[in-house]
Amino acid sequence: MVAGLSSYTYTWAVGVPGTEPDNPMTVPDLIRKAAALEVPVLQLADNIPLDKYSEDELHAARDSSLELNIQIEVGARGMTRENLDRYIDLARFFSSPILRFVIDGPGFEPGIPEIHAVIEAALPKLEAGQIILAIENHDRLLSAEFEEVVKTANSPFVGICLDSVNSIGAGEGLESVIDRLAPYTVNLHVKEFMVKRVTHKMGFVVEGCPLGEGMLPLREIIGQLPHTCGSAILEQWTPPESTIEETIRKEARWAEKSIVYLKEILI
Repeated sequence: MVAGLSSYTYTWAVGVPGTEPDNPMTVPDLIRKAAALEVPVLQLADNIPLDKYSEDELHAARDSSLELNIQIEVGARGMTRENLDRYIDLARFFSSPILRFVIDGPGFEPGIPEIHAVIEAALPKLEAGQIILAIENHDRLLSAEFEEVVKTANSPFVGICLDSVNSIGAGEGLESVIDRLAPYTVNLHVKEFMVKRVTHKMGFVVEGCPLGEGMLPLREIIGQLPHTCGSAILEQWTPPESTIEETIRKEARWAEKSIVYLKEILI
């Protein structure tokens, strides 16, 4: 398993709606950052909508990744038939071994039968392109439902992108999520977190922090993953500072510190 960066490692620098920086990070910027931090993989998630890029921009991104020897992993959100088909083409364009997908999208929250139908229709194209669909556990569905989706597909070209924190939003603890989904994991999202009680004692907040400084049992998680998990991708929940410039600097510091820790763990 190799370490990688994500466009969600630098979420604020890429641009959060409403607080966009003056000069957002571009795909070439992210590729150069991966090369500078000496990681071989860059995952472009749904905050980099590749389907909106021109052919010239796509070719420039691919050329840059080849020049610097950075493997692009393609990702998207909103797993309609049309969008999945479109992103399989983009995954083939970038020679991406996996296609990370968040099922839900704006105005799209399909039921389990519809999810099955979408995947079944895409299987021949996934198999032809030798691309593994990596479905990310996200807030709405429970881990048992994600397991059902993968087991029903019954294909080596459908697996799980295991996010270390997302299922908190579905009310599930990390241990039960790992136990259920680890066997199907083909891609790991490494995201450090802390749970703190609020000052008035009536509730908790979940926040990100640099890798190794929080509550994520990373060694134990990695020990449960199968050999089919090819990459561990650093994502970050970086709490904002008073200005976007300060936030971006903090995000970059955390990324540098966290990727060193991740590479040490994976040795």
